[in-house]
Amino acid sequence: MRGDGEPRTGRSQALLRDVNDGIERGRWPGEFHKPVRFRCECAYMDCNEAIELTVHEYASVREHTRRFALTSSHHRPDAEALVEVRPGYVVVEQLEQHRVRVV
Repeated sequence: MRGDGEPRTGRSQALLRDVNDGIERGRWPGEFHKPVRFRCECAYMDCNEAIELTVHEYASVREHTRRFALTSSHHRPDAEALVEVRPGYVVVEQLEQHRVRVV
């Protein structure tokens, strides 16, 4: 499914990021290299897809505040630069002109 609905607002993206941060914090010590199901962080409101990556991989994406992990079919070249292609997901960086400020 490609989420062709309205793009998320900054507030909904922040809420989704909070969900994934909770998933990351909920892992037991020693599980950091096991695959975990995170929510796709794409810009589509109707997306409910999951992606699998390790807590370590997710943390490396989060080191950059403008980077997001999402399914490859949800990459929006008009708004995001493709940073990395991984098995099952891609890492994108929000382009400066599309940067959303959350207040």
